[in-house]
Amino acid sequence: MSEDLSEDQRRSVRIAMWSGPRNLSTALMRSFENRADCSVVDEPLYAAYLAATGLDHPGRDDVIASQPTDPAIVLADLTGGSVPTPMQYQKHMTHHLLPAFPRQPLASLRHAFLVRDPERVLTSYAKVRHEPTVDDLGLPQQLELFETFGGPVVDAADVLRDPRGTLTLLCDALGIGFDEAMLSWPAGPRDTDGVWAPHWYGGVEASTGFSPYSPGSGDPLPDRLAPLLERCRPYYDALTPYRLSA
Repeated sequence: MSEDLSEDQRRSVRIAMWSGPRNLSTALMRSFENRADCSVVDEPLYAAYLAATGLDHPGRDDVIASQPTDPAIVLADLTGGSVPTPMQYQKHMTHHLLPAFPRQPLASLRHAFLVRDPERVLTSYAKVRHEPTVDDLGLPQQLELFETFGGPVVDAADVLRDPRGTLTLLCDALGIGFDEAMLSWPAGPRDTDGVWAPHWYGGVEASTGFSPYSPGSGDPLPDRLAPLLERCRPYYDALTPYRLSA
């Protein structure tokens, strides 16, 4: 860690929230960012992931130009770089942490895990990527990280059913205390959003809080994805017994 950091910067609480895509992850980032004591980092390993895999995602060149592509540099900053607030919330996609990327530096962070029923994830994600895989959804990686570091688990459905109760439990588990400001936020984009926001964040940019929970499944799961759903469920089922429930 740099010697010129202040004591406040050294003591900042750094929260790594690990989620798959289409999991309410950006809304939860908005929730934390609306706290006066918290700054956020949006998917800091995205460029490293794209550079290493060669995958063609929307806005790929812009993403790679916007962030370091060396995971060691990214992780050094996430664990020891300057933080302007008492708390830093890091929104991570689990599939961005490739097997070759180092894990050891992550040990100093406070980890948490956001899960969602894989049927709903697949139904939503398939609208963007026609043939997703288990690894695209980050489920094996999420379970690996949970088994390695532990930390509180929250289900997106529980957040929508009872935002105040579920976030209170999450904040207590992280040792930070709940803040009423987490329940609503101004609509619109943020300077802290990744450059990929125009491709993915339309819904959350229009939001001013968490959407009401809907028990229906919405659009039906395409038949072709039924076998993939069966492969995804064991990972979700392994994590849900640990979820915080108000």
